[in-house]
Order: sequence, then C-alpha cells, then structure tokens
Amino acid sequence: MAGKRKSRRNFGRVRKLPSGRFQARYPGPDGVLRPADRTFATSTDADRWLAKKRIEIEDGRWLDPLEGQTTVRDWAARWLAAVSPQLKHKTQASYRSLINPALGDRELSSLRPITVTEWVAGMRTKGLSASRIRQAYRVLSQIMRSAVDNDMIQQTPCRGVKLPRMPQTEPHILTPLEASRIVRSAAQPHDLLIALLAYAGLRVGEAFALRRTDIDVAGGFVLVDENLAEANGTLVFDTPKSHQKRLLRVGPALAKRLGKYIEQLPDGDDALLFTTPAGKPLRYNQWRKVYFDPAVSAAGLTDVTPHDLRASHGTWVADRYGVMTAAHRLGHSNASVTTRHYARPVAGRDDQVAEAADAWLTGSDTDDGSAEAVSD
Repeated sequence: MAGKRKSRRNFGRVRKLPSGRFQARYPGPDGVLRPADRTFATSTDADRWLAKKRIEIEDGRWLDPLEGQTTVRDWAARWLAAVSPQLKHKTQASYRSLINPALGDRELSSLRPITVTEWVAGMRTKGLSASRIRQAYRVLSQIMRSAVDNDMIQQTPCRGVKLPRMPQTEPHILTPLEASRIVRSAAQPHDLLIALLAYAGLRVGEAFALRRTDIDVAGGFVLVDENLAEANGTLVFDTPKSHQKRLLRVGPALAKRLGKYIEQLPDGDDALLFTTPAGKPLRYNQWRKVYFDPAVSAAGLTDVTPHDLRASHGTWVADRYGVMTAAHRLGHSNASVTTRHYARPVAGRDDQVAEAADAWLTGSDTDDGSAEAVSD
C-alpha cells in the first residue's frame, strides 16, 4: 500500500537544524524571506506558527521585525525632532534630558511592562522626585505610543505601571495686606516686579520677560506675550505657558508707578523692565535669593514663594469675581486648572456662608426683597 503523502506547504518553509530543532521562514508582504524569532521542537509547531503569521499578514497586522530592533534612543531622537516645532524650548530641553540612558540602548520590541516598572523603581532608588519620575514616564509613554502608531511595535510597554504619588502641597495663600508688606519691603525696582506677581497674577518668567512696549500706562494694561525660562543653564525667551498670551488690566496706582519707572529705562521699545545691575536678564534662583526672600523676611513672613503670590491673586479674584475671571488673569485656557492649582477657599468664608444660609432659611435676608419666612 502506498505511503501517506505529506501535504504540501503553501506558505513559508520549514527546515530541520543540526540541533534537531526546526526553523520556520516566511515571506513578508515585500516578498523578503524572514526567519521566525525562535526555533521549534517539531515541524508541526513550526507549521502552526507559519499559519498564524500568514493570518497576521493577511489581516494587515504584520509588523516588520527589523523596525522593532530600533533602539529607544534612536526612535526617541526621531520622535523629538518631529514634535519639537510644537514644543517650547524649555520643554524640548527637558524631554532630551529625560531620555534615560538605562533604556536608550534597548530595542523597542524588547521592552515589556516589567522593564518599565523596573526603570521607574530604579529612578525612585536614585532619589528622583515623584514629579521628575512621572514626567520621565509621560515622555517615554509618548515615545512608545508613537512607535505603536508608526507600526514599529504592536503595543506599548507603558501600561499597568504604578507611579509614585505626587505629594499634596498647598500654596501659601496670603492676604492682600501681607502681599503689600512684601512689596513695600522689597528693593526698587523689584518691588514693582513683586507687585505684578501679587496684583496681576503673572508668572515669574512672564514678569522677567516684560518689555517697555508691553506696558500701556495710559490705558492701565500689561501685555503678557513672552516668558523667560532657563533650560539647561541657558536663558530662553518663548511664549507664555500653553502659549496663552493675554492683556491684563492693572490698577491706576500700579500703572502710574510703572509709568514713572519706564521713563528711567534705556531707549528702545524692547528694553526689559527688570534686569540685573549689569543689564542682563534675570535668573530665578539668583533673583529670589537676592531680592525676593529678603523682602519676605523683612515683611515678617516665612515660607512664601513667588508662586504663592500668583496663587494668592487667583484666590482673591476667584473669591470675589468668579473662577472664569481668575482663569483669564492667570492665563488658563481651562478654568479647572485654576480651581485645581490656584484658587483656594478664603479664611472665614464658610462662617459667612453659614450666616447667610441661616438668613435664607429664616427669611431675614432681604437683599432681593423676595425672601419669605420658613415656618418651624
């Protein structure tokens, strides 16, 4: 009786290796014959693998394994070059510093969630802050997501990774009078800079970047259209955070003081309002050490940062004029950012609300003349 004829394989090839194991090779969509990423104990196992690979190709899910061999560093550099035009200079510098050498030499396809988990744990061991770790993870997530979108790998390894929690810190909300004491205690012209933080809600970098042409003394307006940031030791002028330019109204007294000060500046519309004694742009750490912190101490206050003045301004405005007005003055495109990070309850307001609610209940609140007494 004739022996059983083997079925002819119509996709790929299988051969027995000297080791006794079997190697499978298959043609990709480009016709190039490629080996499987592993060998098999039996030819049947190799045939099953080829059948799955064929379905993968026919369904359009096939990825060139050579693409996955690209290193994290090379793909990160390509990704960063592509997105850089949309990023601020400081953000670009930060992203570059976050492409960690510990993962840079790894191939994209070799990363797994456990790899990323170990990377995060390593950063914690080195003492990096929760903020820095989370930022590094976000950058890696974007890089790996772009690799998936560009068919380099099938799925991102940045999934199911537990990140360190951010410490819950509350800004030190000052009263307007406390802020005024700091302004009065500061050396000129830095008293004006501090006043702009407290009473216009500017970011420090926005105040550092103000120029003569940004001040409309007659109208009482300040144009916020630049930000001075430090990236890897280099000062860079850029647009404000989130690219939110805005025109702010300042009080007549502050506008008048700014007007008198501007008359003393060097000629030219682009002259910076605030500089070092040598006429150079200000650097945050040095400015705070020399001018801001001494003013805080002289005002009899402690634990106050320049950012606290901005947060205080947001709180004052939100409390009296609403969150949307505060969001505009702070340069937030979304009011939820204002409430989450800046506006805080004003001390004593809850007691006032309780008193008002009691008046509403008893009908003694006659502000609108429509309240009626509620019977017991």
